[in-house]
Amino acid sequence: RLETPTTHTLPVCWLSNVERGPSHFVGPSYTSTMFAAKHYSIVCLILSFIHYSAGLYFHIGETERKCFIEEVPEETLVVGNYKCQLFDPKTGGFMQSSPGIGMHVEIRDPEDKTILSKVYSSDGRFSFTSHSPGEHVICLYSNSSSWFSGSQLRVHLDIQVGEHAVDYGSVARKEKLTELQLRVRQLLDQVDQITKEQNYQRFREERFRQTSESTNSRVLWWSAGQTIILLLMGFWQMRHLKSFFEAKKLV
Repeated sequence: RLETPTTHTLPVCWLSNVERGPSHFVGPSYTSTMFAAKHYSIVCLILSFIHYSAGLYFHIGETERKCFIEEVPEETLVVGNYKCQLFDPKTGGFMQSSPGIGMHVEIRDPEDKTILSKVYSSDGRFSFTSHSPGEHVICLYSNSSSWFSGSQLRVHLDIQVGEHAVDYGSVARKEKLTELQLRVRQLLDQVDQITKEQNYQRFREERFRQTSESTNSRVLWWSAGQTIILLLMGFWQMRHLKSFFEAKKLV
């Protein structure tokens, strides 16, 4: 079960607008300025709720395993960032986990083949590139139970797929790209990701069509088989009744 954290922060635009107050809205266009500022504040408030709902976490026990299904197109980068917190019974809250606690990450492709199985630290980052389109299963569980016996472990998880998984800041520093070149790179990656998504949807449509055709064919053959069986049973019953009547000399 995914839960949202109990704290959230307002964006800078909302805070700065609150701090400025109405003293800045003076002059002949006071009404229009106040109207624009009101809508500006509403937009910032909506953005604050979007930011609030982004942080998700879940709880796992000692031997419990949590798995997530991610639909990924072919040749797509997937990056996951996680952070573990250990429950403290003294304070009733969660604290930073011990360095001895690790997280085992296991990833299986649509053909149920393990493409990644590795133990990371309590705070880590894992990544993989899909080689076949479809549902990839991402499982996480602790590598040790002795560190939090009888307690729960809170795991914050963030999964990024496609161009969202690329750190363009490091790319710009590494390749010494200008702002325009970096923007062009981002647009090219977005176009490439859209193409992959379209190919994946085409793959899903083709697979669904094959499944539908196979199901329809099986239903047709099953109906034909039932009809043939009923005809044979009817023919056998008629022959049996005819033999019975002839034996009793009723006909």
